[in-house]
Amino acid sequence: AIELNNMPLPSPWRADFPAIAALQRQGQTYLDNAATTQKPQALIDALNHYYVNGAANVHRAQHLPGANATQAFESSRSKIAHWLNADESAQIVFTHGATSALNLLAYGLEHECVAGDEIVISALEHHANLLPWQQLAHRCDLKLIILPLDTNGLIDLVAAAVLIGPRTRLLAVSQLSNVLGAWQPLPALLSMAKSHGALTVVDGAQGVVHGRHDVQALGCDFYVFSSHKLYGPEGLGVLYGRNEALARLHHWQFGGEMVLTADYHTARFRPAPLGFEAGTPPIASVIGLGATLDYLASLDHMAVVAHEAALHQLLLDGLNRREGIRVLGAPQLALVSFVVEGVHNADLAHLLTEQGIAVRAGHHCAMPLLKSLGLPGAIRVSLALYNDSDDLERFFSALDQALELLR
Repeated sequence: AIELNNMPLPSPWRADFPAIAALQRQGQTYLDNAATTQKPQALIDALNHYYVNGAANVHRAQHLPGANATQAFESSRSKIAHWLNADESAQIVFTHGATSALNLLAYGLEHECVAGDEIVISALEHHANLLPWQQLAHRCDLKLIILPLDTNGLIDLVAAAVLIGPRTRLLAVSQLSNVLGAWQPLPALLSMAKSHGALTVVDGAQGVVHGRHDVQALGCDFYVFSSHKLYGPEGLGVLYGRNEALARLHHWQFGGEMVLTADYHTARFRPAPLGFEAGTPPIASVIGLGATLDYLASLDHMAVVAHEAALHQLLLDGLNRREGIRVLGAPQLALVSFVVEGVHNADLAHLLTEQGIAVRAGHHCAMPLLKSLGLPGAIRVSLALYNDSDDLERFFSALDQALELLR
């Protein structure tokens, strides 16, 4: 029998996500939320309303459908600004994902760097917060500095104090590791970078879904996240920037909407946010994210935090009770990555999949981190507010059966 400390943990929000019931009817238990989340009915209703009642482009048409779409679109921008406690909605730029936002920054800030300058990231970064800076370093003959980790999977602040220096032009770090599940010591890191006049970028792709994050209190210059990890639609990212930081960005994509004036040989471009939203934006997704934030704002935030924390502890306890399982780092919330002695992660993932357990296996788009740990990959279980203890019971039952076959 599966023992979970005799603590049934039902999710009071499970019924708000119709896909969870559909997946369960298919015999599936969804535990890959760090990759993408399921969507609340409030989002589905908002998308349906937009398409059924008349889609239109934003900011351009003078007809009623265009006015309605623009109003809903800009209302969502305001909701996102409020969610992050930004000063104003003009500090919110829509992109096609966190990856797109980070590439925007890597190209838009290229002029700020000269040969020999340094960009600082950490050893745990997702490829999305590594490759844009790596390629910028190649283009401009910069040094890419990698901050090492301590034994708990946290960025080593002693090493950071040495490596962040007068040639540092930019620090880009993740808020919450998508492999190690550890909140990073951002206040100390951002303070170090700012003391040398460097710009600061926070990759909030994993962190944004767990708690309300105040970008003003955080003190970063830029903060990015993807809608689809925050129970919102795919194909949409958010870039927050302080006004002074946004003003330093050069435009990197060109086309309709972002132009003030143009002739055949010259053009003048809008400032942020519209100046960085060339072409038709993902209108329905933006409106849908606004509806998602309305839904999330209606929940008891402390109850969600407590539920996720309790589930996370049950997951950790269950893994730690099983012989031969090694949890990576010291995960604090939402996700746990682990390896099993003598078992390849792909083999284990295959047997879990056959039993209807959806987890992630492999390098999790953090290949350098896994290589540094001497691992070809790992299994990652990641939780959301709609998961419950029954999900974990099914996971552990499948895990035990898989390990019996593989050992």
